[in-house]
Amino acid sequence: MPVVATCNVCRREYHLKDDFAGRKVKCQDCGSVILVPMTSLDEAWNSPEGYGSGPFDRDRFLVNQKRISISEKYYIMDEDQTPILFVERPAHLLKGLLAVFAGIVVGGICFTLSVLPAAQFGNHPDLDWLGVLGILLGFPLSIAAILTVVIYLMPKRHIFIYTDDTKTDLLLEVLQDQKVSFIRATYSVLDPVEGPLGKFQKNYLYNLIRKRWDAFSTDGTPLLVAREDSLILSLLRRLLGPLFGFLRTNYIFLRPNTDTVIGEFNRKFTLFDRYVLDLTADRAHEIDRRIAVALGILLDTGERR
Repeated sequence: MPVVATCNVCRREYHLKDDFAGRKVKCQDCGSVILVPMTSLDEAWNSPEGYGSGPFDRDRFLVNQKRISISEKYYIMDEDQTPILFVERPAHLLKGLLAVFAGIVVGGICFTLSVLPAAQFGNHPDLDWLGVLGILLGFPLSIAAILTVVIYLMPKRHIFIYTDDTKTDLLLEVLQDQKVSFIRATYSVLDPVEGPLGKFQKNYLYNLIRKRWDAFSTDGTPLLVAREDSLILSLLRRLLGPLFGFLRTNYIFLRPNTDTVIGEFNRKFTLFDRYVLDLTADRAHEIDRRIAVALGILLDTGERR
């Protein structure tokens, strides 16, 4: 059954195949991006895939990380191993190296300026203390300068989710809010058409015992909590590490302020990073699948599992 999509700018109407449901297309008249609506709810629940045909319209996602890549890249597939999404978190290697180089240069200048007075009066017997003072001040000053420049120039590492690896159709962005965070790290989830969808937050103090991420709506309402599946296993991982994959980190998704499990994000026992995002327990579809997929990727890249 065709899906009807209307451009919000020029109001041109398109009758598209079901394959375009939930995707974004470009208007042929004005060039605006159109979000193709999903099929009706009745049609969705009666469809072979459960409730729709778009890339996010399912309860299980298979996540495979691409190896031999500087940037972190993932292919997200359905249960038939068919790729439905492509994810990239650019590493910005060249920009990072330039930031470090600039920091070292600035740090060297600061150290030189700190010890310069000692060099000018180096032959004066009563001013030897200037050399000691210059060195004592020069080291922390140069280190502070290096860190400041590196942090300022180092780009944020955002996450981009596309329909495929051609990267022509951007579906979601997960934006790193701060370059440096000491207690809380936050990320914003955006749809290029709809705008902000929600926000993720990690508290580093919680992570000392048991890793945990919180998801919120745009108005700050708690959506879900993702945390390590077992407190005992969490403590063992802190003491023993992953133990060659036998103590791999898995997460459960919970309703806020409850112990009700509505999803899981589990790593398979394989040599490479492969995961299963399983939301079959969320029969009421409380969780926006876009939020769940974005959080699943962040659980891997944000925790460097």
